[in-house]
Amino acid sequence: MEKDYRTASGKFWQTVRCLRRGKQLSANTVYSGRGEFLASTGDIVGRWKEYFEDLLNPTDTPSIEEPEAEDSAIDSFITQAEVTEVVQQLLGGKAPGVDEIRPEYLKSLDVVGLSWLTHLCNIAWRSGTVPLDWATGVVVPLFKKGDRRVCSNYRGITLLSLPVKVYSRVLERRVRPLVEPRIQEEQCGFCPSHGTLDQLYTLHRVLEGSWKFAQPVHMCFVDLEKAFDRVPCGILWEVLWEYGSMALC
Repeated sequence: MEKDYRTASGKFWQTVRCLRRGKQLSANTVYSGRGEFLASTGDIVGRWKEYFEDLLNPTDTPSIEEPEAEDSAIDSFITQAEVTEVVQQLLGGKAPGVDEIRPEYLKSLDVVGLSWLTHLCNIAWRSGTVPLDWATGVVVPLFKKGDRRVCSNYRGITLLSLPVKVYSRVLERRVRPLVEPRIQEEQCGFCPSHGTLDQLYTLHRVLEGSWKFAQPVHMCFVDLEKAFDRVPCGILWEVLWEYGSMALC
């Protein structure tokens, strides 16, 4: 381990995590929703399908009153410059979606290829629909901790089509100027240059001050299980409308 730490810190911490977890059972079986053992491939795949459908497809979707549309720069056609900038920022070596299109393929497109990709994005933007490959994701369960036979002990990672990621990033870049000014200073995570390390540093300074002046500090830590998976999509649309980005909805 000492050698791993000196030569490759990543390998060192990987070894530490393996030692902390101890011996793990293989994932050849999983528990059903009723706690029964499932061993056949068909039953296991069916259980994973059932688990992620229940997790990611909420049944209680609130009704939303659609506001009147208004002209906005967000509603304009997607430009080739926007698409080109996003494509250039794609990271290589990432796993593809069901269409097997890799980042390197898009980054090697010439002007004609980028023009066609921009055209596809505009068709999706104006029609409100996307190709089947764009709407299809491959969910890969990654083990976190606990019993490997319990589906909730895994985090689902969805592999999406790279072209739809480009399309989504273009829309995200358009809406970000509307959303960022409304984000509270206390909110960290998933914000550029405003991560959870900032909060940890602030908390550390508060604790130092409380120790110096012998004052108590009251802290409350809330761990919301599967919080990001359970955000009602309807509420997100309402927030976007309220922020003035009706065109994206």
